[in-house]
Amino acid sequence: MNDDRYAVWAEGLRKRYGEKAALDGFDLAVGSGTVHGLLGPNGAGKTTAVRILATLVRLDGGRAVVAGVDVAAEPGAVRRRIGLTGQYAAVDEVLTGRQNLEMFGRLFHLGGARAARRAGELLEQFGLVDAGDRGVSTYSGGMRRRLDLAASMILAPAVLFLDEPTTGLDPRSRLEVWDSVRELVAGGTTVLLTTQYLEEADRLASRITVIDQGRAIADDTPDGLKSTVGSSQLEVVVGAQGDLPAAVKAVARVTDEEPRTLDGERRVQAPVADPVGALTEVARTLRDEGVAVEDIGLRRPSLDDVFLSLTGHRTETEAAA
Repeated sequence: MNDDRYAVWAEGLRKRYGEKAALDGFDLAVGSGTVHGLLGPNGAGKTTAVRILATLVRLDGGRAVVAGVDVAAEPGAVRRRIGLTGQYAAVDEVLTGRQNLEMFGRLFHLGGARAARRAGELLEQFGLVDAGDRGVSTYSGGMRRRLDLAASMILAPAVLFLDEPTTGLDPRSRLEVWDSVRELVAGGTTVLLTTQYLEEADRLASRITVIDQGRAIADDTPDGLKSTVGSSQLEVVVGAQGDLPAAVKAVARVTDEEPRTLDGERRVQAPVADPVGALTEVARTLRDEGVAVEDIGLRRPSLDDVFLSLTGHRTETEAAA
């Protein structure tokens, strides 16, 4: 396949390790200049798929094309067009940020002058100019990850594979990495992102593929995936247990289903077809009846709901939380 719309394309990928089928007919299409999320439980085949696409592992069957080049036929040409960042920053803490990037540049045969020039460009691009001449041991987790991303961009690859890039980072550092990824995509780089953080995929990816047992079991936009789970839910929490019947009655007027009450809670939930209209009507009704409301709002299905629906369990990260 040679289609400029897709920076990464795979059909029927197969890979076995002994009796275990890591990939069992996996298909993938990643649009050029986008962030594409790859989600799945541990052991689903995410890492194997990335390793095959990055030419680190040979495929047993199927076909894959990355940046217009066949992975099996021309692995060397593929490597010249891609970058790969794993779960942990692969930078030398003894060196400064600038020295790290210059070292990577020399490893890519840029020569001393070109490597130094490219290091300066990347430090500026990733907001590390002020820290460029400091030892990496003084960097925060987010700064180290941004430096690692910069190192993967030495040759300005057309496709960047990010394998769980924010594992172990605090929320602020995670936001810094997200901003860096968005800037890369704005500059024309295509990103294939594997992650256990569903919020990360929701915030960054324009399209998501869910993989389980070596096969793609869903592929859509984040909103499209959420819509498969169900409609928006109206949720009301009343201030007193005695007000619960009035809240149930008010919610029942705006839904075609029986409102749900949760045992031991003063909470009422129901799916609604017209979220804004239903919220407005219920709020007005409860106010007119003098019902004290602690909270009222709309809850859309989340990617975690999608993941649970498709795979039968939540992600390891969500389960731990």
